[in-house]
Amino acid sequence: MRINQFIAHAGVASRRKAEELIKEGKVKVNGKKMTDLAFQVSGNDLVEVNGQQLRNEEFVYFLLNKPRGVISSVTDDKGRPTVVEILGGVKERIYPVGRLDWDTSGLLILTNDGDFANLMTHPSHQIDKTYVAKVEGHANKENLRPLTLGMKIEGQKISPARYSIIRTEKQKNASIVELTIHEGHNHQVKKMFETVGLPVQKLSRITFGSLTLDGVPAGKYRELTRKEVKDLMNLAK
Repeated sequence: MRINQFIAHAGVASRRKAEELIKEGKVKVNGKKMTDLAFQVSGNDLVEVNGQQLRNEEFVYFLLNKPRGVISSVTDDKGRPTVVEILGGVKERIYPVGRLDWDTSGLLILTNDGDFANLMTHPSHQIDKTYVAKVEGHANKENLRPLTLGMKIEGQKISPARYSIIRTEKQKNASIVELTIHEGHNHQVKKMFETVGLPVQKLSRITFGSLTLDGVPAGKYRELTRKEVKDLMNLAK
């Protein structure tokens, strides 16, 4: 297979990112720096990225119900717990697809398939993601209407979202709102609510495309079925 495909299969990066690594001189084949993007890797070739030897892993896909206080990363230089540590029994070199803030809980996918991860995270593929937010203030049609029209946040255009008010808690001056978006900009949901005057107190992602958290308690995970992976890829395409 082509060198970029081999790197993607090893769970290091997507094919596009693999090509960038080759151009940057970070890939070696049999001890020699690789420059040929069309190079065909055989079973006897030794491939290294940044000095790390790669092996062609089988693709694996997991759904994690991420708890609050856990970092959506492979490692953390501050020693905080990471999502990969929760899946400590998985032998493949998996990584999170996108990220949830450390104080955001809910549905997170982990895999070693770089191409799949790229499909899931690119905003042009418009995969719906639904969040439940506890916000400060009384949510109503008037103050939530800007979310459905699209808005600019810090100069960045945000696509229209869908919402449902689950309940308002007048005594606590808080509301529970369900919000569905298909993008994944940094802190997007929190910034959207903050823009309409409803700062987020607590946030959880409950769906990703066709996936839900049914049967997966906080801090637990399960492997996705082949059908679930296929359905997600069809949604992205």
